[in-house]
Amino acid sequence: MFPWLLELWTRALPADSGPLRLLGYISFRSALALGLAFVVSLAAGPAVIRWLRGIGYEQRIRKSTGEGAVSLHEMHGVKEGTPTMGGILINGSLLLSVLLFANWGNPCVWVAIFVIVGFGGLGFLDDYLKVSQRNHKGLSARVKLAGQILIGLLLGVYMKYANLGIHYAPTNVVGNTFLTVPFFKMIYPNLGFLFIPFVVVVLTASSNAVNLTDGLDGLAAGCAIICTIAFGLVTYFVGNAIYSSYLLIPAVPVAGELVVVLSALVGACLGFLWFNAHPAQVFMGDVGSLTIGGLLGTVAVLIREEVLLVIIGGIFVVEALSVIIQVASYKLRKKRVFLMSPIHHHFEKLGWHETRIVTRFWIVAALLAMLGLSTLKLR
Repeated sequence: MFPWLLELWTRALPADSGPLRLLGYISFRSALALGLAFVVSLAAGPAVIRWLRGIGYEQRIRKSTGEGAVSLHEMHGVKEGTPTMGGILINGSLLLSVLLFANWGNPCVWVAIFVIVGFGGLGFLDDYLKVSQRNHKGLSARVKLAGQILIGLLLGVYMKYANLGIHYAPTNVVGNTFLTVPFFKMIYPNLGFLFIPFVVVVLTASSNAVNLTDGLDGLAAGCAIICTIAFGLVTYFVGNAIYSSYLLIPAVPVAGELVVVLSALVGACLGFLWFNAHPAQVFMGDVGSLTIGGLLGTVAVLIREEVLLVIIGGIFVVEALSVIIQVASYKLRKKRVFLMSPIHHHFEKLGWHETRIVTRFWIVAALLAMLGLSTLKLR
C-alpha cells in the first residue's frame, strides 16, 4: 500500500482523478495524519493501559533521602502504581500516520522517522530499566546523554552536508549552517564549524527540556500540543516559496512534508492527553517526552529556526532553566532559589493545585506561541 500512496502523492494527479487529487495537498494529508493519529491513540489507549498495568510497568515515586525527594513523594505518592511508558501510544500512532500520509521521497521525512525511533528507543530503554528494576534511576545520566549526543551528531553531520536548497530571504545567502535571528531580516550569522556541536546542543536541550516538564498530569502533553501547532504553522510558511518570500524568512523547499509529521504529533498527543489529563490514567514516560522534545528540536534545525523554538517552546525552556539554576545555586552557595525544581513543583509547594498550575502553564504556552508567530512579521 505504501508504494501506491507514494506514487499518488509524488506524481501529478490527472484532472479526472476526483477526490484522490486531494492527496496531492500537504494541508489535506496533514489533516488526515492528525485525525488518524488521534483516533489510533484514543482507540488503543484503554488496551495499552491495561497491558502496562498487567505487566507491572507502573510509576515509582522517589523515596530516597533528601528534602526534595521526600517532599515529592509526599505530594505525589498517591500516583504511585499508575501505568507509565504511555508514550508508546504517542510514538506508535505518530509513526503510523507519518508512514501512511507523508511523502517517502522527502529526505526530511526520513530524518524525522530516524529521530522518532532514536529518541523513542532511548526513552523506552530508560523507562524499561526503571520499571523492571523497580526504581526511578533507569539509564545513567551519562549513557542517556551519550545517546542524545550521538543522535545530535548524526543530524548535525547530515544537515551540514545535505543539499536542501535552503535560501535566506531577502539576502542571497544559501546554505545549511546559517542561524536565523528573530526580528532581524538581514542577519544570518554563519556558524561554520560550530554548526554540528550547535545541533547537538539543540537536540539535547530540547529533548531534556520536555522530559523535565513531564511532571504533572497533562502538563507536557498540553504544552507540546500548543508548541507543535505553532511550529507547524512556521514550518508550512518556510516550506512554501510564496509565504517565505513574503515574510522574509528562510525558504526550505523540502520542509513542507514536516507539516504532516507535526500534525501527526498533535493528533497523537491529543489522544494521549485524553488519558493523561488529571487524574492521569497513564504517564508519558521518557519514551514519549524524549521523542517529542527531540522531534521539535529536529524540525527547528531542518527549517533553520532554532532560536524561534526557544520562544515558542518557552515553557520547556523555563522548566529546564529552573533545574539548572537550582542545581548551580545549591552547589555554589548551598542555597536553593526555588522551593523545588522543576519550577512546576515550586508552585505546588506554594499551595497551587495541580490543575491550576497545568492550566496556567498552558495559557503561558499559548501566549509564547503567539509571540513567536508574531516575530515572523516583525522583521
